[in-house]
Amino acid sequence: MVANGVAGKLSRFTLLGLFGAVAATLATVPAVLSQGATTIRIDGSSTVFPITEAMAEDFQAQNRGVNVTVGISGTGGGFEKFCNGETDISNASRPIKQSEIDKCRAAGIEFIELPVAYDALTVVVNPRNTWASSLTVEELKKIWEPAAQGKITNWNQIRSSFPDAPLKLFGPGTDSGTFDYFTEAVVGEAQSSRADFTASEDDNVLVQGVSRDPNALGYFGFAYYEENRDRVKSVPIDNGDGPVAPTRASVEDGTYQPLSRPLFIYVSKEAAERSEVQSFISFYLESTDLVAEVGYVPLPGEAYTVAQDNFDNRKVGSVFAGRETVGVRIPDLLRLEGVQ
Repeated sequence: MVANGVAGKLSRFTLLGLFGAVAATLATVPAVLSQGATTIRIDGSSTVFPITEAMAEDFQAQNRGVNVTVGISGTGGGFEKFCNGETDISNASRPIKQSEIDKCRAAGIEFIELPVAYDALTVVVNPRNTWASSLTVEELKKIWEPAAQGKITNWNQIRSSFPDAPLKLFGPGTDSGTFDYFTEAVVGEAQSSRADFTASEDDNVLVQGVSRDPNALGYFGFAYYEENRDRVKSVPIDNGDGPVAPTRASVEDGTYQPLSRPLFIYVSKEAAERSEVQSFISFYLESTDLVAEVGYVPLPGEAYTVAQDNFDNRKVGSVFAGRETVGVRIPDLLRLEGVQ
């Protein structure tokens, strides 16, 4: 069963929706034959959580002998558990870091890296905010850089036309890959951020905070915005060519920059030898409709084919570790993966 911890299930999990998804995919993945229950343990990114939760829900419906648990410790917290051998799969909203690779290596943990989707990291405000119709990347930096701590505390300090109202900030915690990516893309250095904001690895906490305060601003993955459009409002971002809203189209055509990013899962090579894990990964890479259903952008089909080949061949290690992923568009991702 999927672990608790994220309040408010995504709307796809109505009873009819679940039965429909099961019926549509029932014939695509063979049931795992098991002598008693087995468990696939997953933890990590809250951004990737909705995708993996959707996969887990439908996979378990077809494979009654398998439990899939999904936690949300954040990308960094997930890798810590993964490199300690506590989990089989790690959700990640950024590539694995060299320091995490070293920890895994020291523990004898080999892994297979699989890109699974694209995300539009979304800046949001309260629906009662009538002034922030867009923000530039420079304004985001002005808000979030370390020098802003205790100094940039009112909206009119961001732009003179904004009201004299207190600025209340909400963002992911330091274990979050979303925090790493946002700070690198906006401030210029991962983990470089002011600290005087309300932080949580649970994006639903951030949604709740912004929805309750008319002066709030926050950021998190696109799926959480999509699910909460009636509670928060997205802010188009101007990277120099005019404001661009976060949408599937703007991610696919590469215009939503620099906040579009790839999402990953990492699979333990040891776990990959188990039949239930093999079936789950095949289901995950085939069920791209679920990626779109929960609010993310599926990769082109050839990317999933390469990912399946890499898994089947137990291709260990990271293609993306140490590479610049800020501003990487989907065609760039495919080239890095080796898709021609």
